[in-house]
Formats: sequence, C-alpha cells, structure tokens
Amino acid sequence: MERIKVTQGCSLGAFWFAGWLFSIGYLHLDFWMGLLGLIVWPYFIGSHLAHALP
Repeated sequence: MERIKVTQGCSLGAFWFAGWLFSIGYLHLDFWMGLLGLIVWPYFIGSHLAHALP
C-alpha cells in the first residue's frame, strides 16, 4: 500500500488571515462587521486582481 504525503508549498492563507485581522483592527470594526468583512473582503481582492492580471 502506497502512502501519500501532502505538503503545502506556501502559506498564503496565513497572509490572508493576517490581512483580514489587520483590516478589522485598523477600521475598528465590531464583531458582526468583521464577520461580514470575512465574506466580502476576498471578493473585492479577487475582483481587483482579476482586472489587474492578463
């Protein structure tokens, strides 16, 4: 039986989470607005990068 080892090459999720926490702290958001930001923030990042990349 062959074993499969899964490794993660980069930790972009950690950078995303740190950016999200920074945004909540910088804007002085309460819990519910921070939770909404958890959903909306990646959308705006993705839409911005979709237009910036060819």
